[in-house]
Amino acid sequence: MKTHGSARTFLVPICFGLLLASCKPDTKVEAPEIRPVRTVTAAKGEAAETVALTGHIRADDEPSFAFRLGGRVIERPANVGARVEAGQVLAKLDPENELSALRSAEATLTAARGQLNYARSDFERQRQLLANGHTPRARFDQADKALQNAQSQVDNTEAQLAIARDRVTWTTLSADAPGTVTGVGAEPGEVVQAGQMVVRLARQGGRDAVFDVPAQLLRSAPSEPEITVRLTDDPSVVATGRVREVAEQADPATRTFEVKVGLRDPPAAMRLGATVTGSVKQASEPVISIPATALTEFNRQPAVWLVDPEKLTVSKRNVELLRHDPGTVVIAQGLETGDIVVTAGIQALHPGQKVRLLGPSS
Repeated sequence: MKTHGSARTFLVPICFGLLLASCKPDTKVEAPEIRPVRTVTAAKGEAAETVALTGHIRADDEPSFAFRLGGRVIERPANVGARVEAGQVLAKLDPENELSALRSAEATLTAARGQLNYARSDFERQRQLLANGHTPRARFDQADKALQNAQSQVDNTEAQLAIARDRVTWTTLSADAPGTVTGVGAEPGEVVQAGQMVVRLARQGGRDAVFDVPAQLLRSAPSEPEITVRLTDDPSVVATGRVREVAEQADPATRTFEVKVGLRDPPAAMRLGATVTGSVKQASEPVISIPATALTEFNRQPAVWLVDPEKLTVSKRNVELLRHDPGTVVIAQGLETGDIVVTAGIQALHPGQKVRLLGPSS
């Protein structure tokens, strides 16, 4: 029993010492991890943006032809797409009413001229009698007055006859210049009103590219820009031009403004109605652009990782975006020229972490 107590007394200090040895902290400290990253140095450059819109080709002179009087259309040989020459008939109205009015005016003029001849003969006779003293002055004045009235009646009926002849010619609608029919507003047998569009004609000559442009783009566009216009189905067909006309009022449905671009020597392939794409470069003040891969988030706002060039540590900074393209981010505020921005390896970074620069991003 005594021997067992002495062994127990001897073992207790040994176990206690081993326990203390196991509880000593490990004095070995691991070195902080250094992350390799790719970077780019912020620098300002031109932020020219190319804006493209879809439009169509239209003649720069495209008048609408209408009759000066109402009536029933009996003929309209001009169809959409037809080529017409100057003086070619576009449409005709039934002329019977106007022909009847013409015949009536001619008959009225004949009667007025007969009355004028009688009044002139009576005036000459009364003038001779008055000279010989065989008629009173009052009778001569009466003949003079009748002659003036007869002359006035002839003048009036001649004017009415000229109007009647004009109205007959107005029943035929003719082209005043060569061109292409782009629209029709009445069919044979239809009754039209004076001034109603019957045929729309694109006169042979210049061509416009017409676009519907938002108001914001109009405000930011450079003065007198050169527009590049390409056929949508064949981009190799190209023409250039400048803005010729901007609509004063916005379209009530789309709230856009119609802009006409006068084309210089458009190719023959740019036919009327063809769909085209117009592009223009909008210049602005120099801005900082960085690769889109550098963009992250901090405080629920866009941010980037910046590298301290002396300590080679990283920190986050919020930035304000001007434009975000698929491959490039244009910075409005938050970066200065010379800032080193991490563009690759941002997923494993944390504030204050040491980094190793691999080289600039392309």
